[in-house]
Amino acid sequence: MRRVRLRRLGSRHWALIGAVIFAAVLPLVVPSEASSEPTVTVTPVVRGTIGANGWYASNVTVNWTFSPLPDRTVGCDALTITADGTTQLDCQAWWGTIHIDYPLAVKVDKTPPTVRGVPSRPADANGWYNHALTVSFSGTDSTSGIAGCTSAAYSGPDNAKAVVSGSCTDKAGNVGRASFSFAYDATPPTLSKVTFVHRNHAIDVRWTASADARLAEVKRSSTRKGAASATVYRGAAKTFRDKHLRAGARYRYIVTVFDAASNSAIKVVSTTATGALLSPLPGARVGAPPRLVWTPVKGASYYNVQLIQGRRILSAWPTRPQLRLPRTWIYQGQRYRLRAGRYRWYVWPGYGLLSAAHYGRLLGGSSFVVAR
Repeated sequence: MRRVRLRRLGSRHWALIGAVIFAAVLPLVVPSEASSEPTVTVTPVVRGTIGANGWYASNVTVNWTFSPLPDRTVGCDALTITADGTTQLDCQAWWGTIHIDYPLAVKVDKTPPTVRGVPSRPADANGWYNHALTVSFSGTDSTSGIAGCTSAAYSGPDNAKAVVSGSCTDKAGNVGRASFSFAYDATPPTLSKVTFVHRNHAIDVRWTASADARLAEVKRSSTRKGAASATVYRGAAKTFRDKHLRAGARYRYIVTVFDAASNSAIKVVSTTATGALLSPLPGARVGAPPRLVWTPVKGASYYNVQLIQGRRILSAWPTRPQLRLPRTWIYQGQRYRLRAGRYRWYVWPGYGLLSAAHYGRLLGGSSFVVAR
């Protein structure tokens, strides 16, 4: 409640203090004790947009009305308040020996608070968020202070320019608003397949991924239980040649692709490494006569391929680095059939005329199993 001071130049008017009734913009009335003295009133007339908690949210004009007109006033001139803050006014008026002192505080806050959004955590990867987050809005207001702010949760859709909006309200009722922009992607890329191309003591690992995949990682380990894995490739390509492998050894490859937001897709595949003899893979099970494939040798005119099952049962001299085995054949006058069981095969390169029988070093040997 405002402090109102009533002073009387004569001692007989001090009893009037108990009869003063006032409010924020209500008149101050001083009743007369004697019929020879008037009843006087002072009324502040305050015009402006009313906010909250006793604050005005616009420029404020203050005028004073009197009944009857006083003999003299101080601080009672008409006034327009434009500045934010609390303005202290004090209107004093005199009617003969009667004196009224009317203090009035006018609080003005026309300025909305300054607002900013604060995410619940830093971006997950490369400036991207990849799972739900909450943005809390905070504000500053140097005049009336902050009454409260909002928050907003976001969990999609994916958008490189996602936006959430919020606000803060000051104690005068002004509302400030702000937006928080960010990149959001919670959808992993797709990794549709992983394939192998076998080479001499090497494997080309190839993968097919969706267009949003930006990075690939390849880890290799033995297929033994508990075997540790090592990262053999990390980059933006879609193929990797893994070298210096042991022919006949079985390897497990873990291929993972990542998008810009670090969402990932993963596939685990295993295969057996080869030497110069590429197909079938060492120890592979086949249901039909296989096509034998090996690494070509520079300068070779032909190759000698030998098939062993306990003893040599086939020798052939193809001119290309491959041979499709027949179901039946005759070797050294005896007919053979490709029956169920394990077979080993070997290849030598030949140079010049076949009749010269000029062979190079053994390319290698491998095996396959014909299933029943």
